[in-house]
Amino acid sequence: MAQSLELLLIQFLMPDNDARRQAEDQIKRLAKDPQVVPALVQHMRTAKTPNVRQLAAVLLRKKITGHWAKLSPQLKQLVKQSLIETITVEHSPPVRKASANVVSIVAKYAVPSGEWPDLLPFLFQCSQSAQEDHREVALILFSSLTETIGNAFRPYFADLQALLLKCLQDETSNRVRVAALKAVGSFLEFTHDGDEVIKFREFIPSILNVSRQCLASGEEDVAIIAFEIFDELIESPAPLLGDSVKSIVQFSLEVCSSQNLECNTRHQAIQIISWLAKYKSSTLKKHKLITPILQVLCPLLAESTNENEDDDLAPDRAAAEVIDTMALNIPKHVFQPVFEFASVSCQNANPKFREASVTALGVISEGCLELMKSKLEPVLHIVLGALRDPEQMVRGAASFALGQFAEHLQPEIVSHYESVLPCILNALEDASDEVKEKSYYALAAFCENMGEDILPFLDPLMGRLLTALQNSSRVLQETCMSAIGSIASAAEQAFIPYAERVLELMKSFMVLTNDEDLRSRARATELVGIVAMSVGRVRMEPILPPYIEAAISGFGLEFSELREYTHGFFSNVAEILDDSFAQYLPHVVPHAFSSCNLDDGSAVDIDECDDEIANGFGGVSSDDEAHDEPRVRNISIRTGVLDEKAAATQALGLFAQHTKTSYAPYLEETLRILVKHSGYFHEDVRLQAIIALKHTLTAAHAIFQIQNEGAAKAKEILDTVMNIFIKTMVEDDDKEVVAQACTSVADIIRDYGYATLEPYLSQLVDATSLLLREQSACQQIESDSEIDDDDSAHDEVLMDAVSDLLPAFAKSMGAQFAPIFGQLFEPLIKFAKPYRPPQDRTMVVACLAEVAQNMGSPIASYVDILSLVPELVNIFAQVVVSPVETPEVKAVVGRAFSHLISLYGQQMQPLLSNLPPAHANALSAFAQRS
Repeated sequence: MAQSLELLLIQFLMPDNDARRQAEDQIKRLAKDPQVVPALVQHMRTAKTPNVRQLAAVLLRKKITGHWAKLSPQLKQLVKQSLIETITVEHSPPVRKASANVVSIVAKYAVPSGEWPDLLPFLFQCSQSAQEDHREVALILFSSLTETIGNAFRPYFADLQALLLKCLQDETSNRVRVAALKAVGSFLEFTHDGDEVIKFREFIPSILNVSRQCLASGEEDVAIIAFEIFDELIESPAPLLGDSVKSIVQFSLEVCSSQNLECNTRHQAIQIISWLAKYKSSTLKKHKLITPILQVLCPLLAESTNENEDDDLAPDRAAAEVIDTMALNIPKHVFQPVFEFASVSCQNANPKFREASVTALGVISEGCLELMKSKLEPVLHIVLGALRDPEQMVRGAASFALGQFAEHLQPEIVSHYESVLPCILNALEDASDEVKEKSYYALAAFCENMGEDILPFLDPLMGRLLTALQNSSRVLQETCMSAIGSIASAAEQAFIPYAERVLELMKSFMVLTNDEDLRSRARATELVGIVAMSVGRVRMEPILPPYIEAAISGFGLEFSELREYTHGFFSNVAEILDDSFAQYLPHVVPHAFSSCNLDDGSAVDIDECDDEIANGFGGVSSDDEAHDEPRVRNISIRTGVLDEKAAATQALGLFAQHTKTSYAPYLEETLRILVKHSGYFHEDVRLQAIIALKHTLTAAHAIFQIQNEGAAKAKEILDTVMNIFIKTMVEDDDKEVVAQACTSVADIIRDYGYATLEPYLSQLVDATSLLLREQSACQQIESDSEIDDDDSAHDEVLMDAVSDLLPAFAKSMGAQFAPIFGQLFEPLIKFAKPYRPPQDRTMVVACLAEVAQNMGSPIASYVDILSLVPELVNIFAQVVVSPVETPEVKAVVGRAFSHLISLYGQQMQPLLSNLPPAHANALSAFAQRS
């Protein structure tokens, strides 16, 4: 076999494709025989040309897995000896590397079974060799062996770390230093023990040194390994960085601001800053690194992007994402440096810097929303000025920033409508389609919450939008439709004069069938639903049938976004028609079921590419006997399917809510889907499932009231729903989903009363207590644990929903709530501590005021006046004198205080005497008004 195989290997390397194919077929046939192993070993050692020796090693790596167990002990020994000889005497680096890869595969089977006891001693010996080649190949093997026999290294871990550190500092060989850098990366991926990982902290200076040398010599692909190592260190829960975080940040900033480096290299450096902001934000604060980081990243926003570059890797795009991450994680430290950058750059002669100034403000508006709300006047001055800039790119960025403000700075931004709306109206006339598109987006986000404030602008806005709708490109028409939808939502009945014209225009969009027009059709379908909600049932019901028919036909077109918006359309129609929607259930519910049952379309890319395939050796080595485990490179989800599922899930809940008993044929399948979706991997779908479960419970209650065995079935569904809600409160990691579960539970308590609630009471109280103590899954802090009081990780929306549970309990249980109230009072009252933000104190006051009213007089016989009531009265007094509290909250406090006086009478006098006179007088005045 050896002789014929040698000829085939030579033939395979010929440029003639036919000859190659024939050789490949013959090699595949021969490779089924175990005797191919000694033949390949011989050619790996003795073939005259390096190419043939390399090909023999590549084939051996692929074939030996299937044949190893069938080899005699003598042949196994021959293979091991030959491999050791090859990697020590071979002069060709590609052959040496290919042979090292074979060692890694053989070791996977031979080392755990004790068949190769001298391998590790040999490698340690090699790594100490005076020959550069030997040291390098030993490190290459240490890297690859961690993937196959990593556990065998555990007894030698301390020795290995010392060896790697020594090789990182090798004074004579750059190749050895690079191989050591790669080996450190491999070991870090394998090591999960905190004590072992923490020892890598002392490697950081040497890693930085090797990486700088690699960058200087143009080996950027090797330097990137340093960032992969830092990535591992940052994500580890152990405190691995210490003071070295300063040098890591300095290096990352040097790299990301070096315009002569590849985009990917700079992107990796920017990503390190992003991970630090996400996982080690307190470390950045401690070492005062936030301002220096922003002083480098903000100017990157002004960097020109080469149009041929991958957008996601472009430095300006990557910098924007990191600034966004920093704003979300450390807002109080981000706003001022970004605002200062924007204030200076908005006057720069270079339009790229003027663009960057408003882009930066738009990017931080979500994370820094509270600080931006307090500085809206100067922030808007910069952005509205940029909207009048002579350069299109600056006006486009200003439109983007306004859209972000409109989305995130509600409701404060709306109070500036007199200065903002005229500027947006102006921008709608811009010569640039890009500026127009972003202005429609800003207009849509801005108008949504304006309410009646929009009325003076209604006519000029609708005049321009209706004209644009008929005379613009498809992209502009789509954003224009979004803006009209927001205006209709805000104007409500005042939109009636424009409704007929808008609906008439939508007819032509809702029959489009070309692929490139389906997004416009989706937007039109959405808009008809929104207009219908604003105009109301009386005007819409007679004219709805053709729109409903067009919407149903849209389900037949293969376009996820159209299906998503069509589910939203039918959700709105169900709300308008209420029980009259039952006639459409057979036409729309099956489509909603189909969307809910769609495959998620998650795509897993398997990475089997290596140097051998790149060198043209892939064909012969990819047959059925190759058992190497592939590496998962990337997992991606088709987000369109997620949005469609969320919309369909929402629709099912609304169909059930509005058609009640008519929904009976679909109840069982709907519940099956909602139970499944309540545990879905993406929070948007889980959120809609939690909302829909409450609506479906309402329908089930109506359905089973009129059935003989209804009570048992209704109880079974209630058990299912309540168990999901309680589990969500405790275990779900998304605050919005948990808040919705709390709201749904509070609604159920109010709707069904104490008797229905009693079986779940103990679990509900435990879950509520856990949330008040900020110990549920969604309240676990993901980043490092040094959290300041002012960066408290609780969420206002979540805690408002949790605090709503207590008044609901009190209302349904009356006096029986007393012992539970005592249990929950202590964790609740901590939200009223002086260091807590004002919204927390408001939440506590509103909650306690409602509880006091709902529990009734029996509270007097339970509540410990000396502990609870004085603290309550003190908080009430602070609220009524506070300049930031709303009149509504103060009125609630007044009513609650009056209730306490009715319960305790004269016992309240000493408590009032202990208050500052101004507080006592203000509280008494509010109590009298109530």
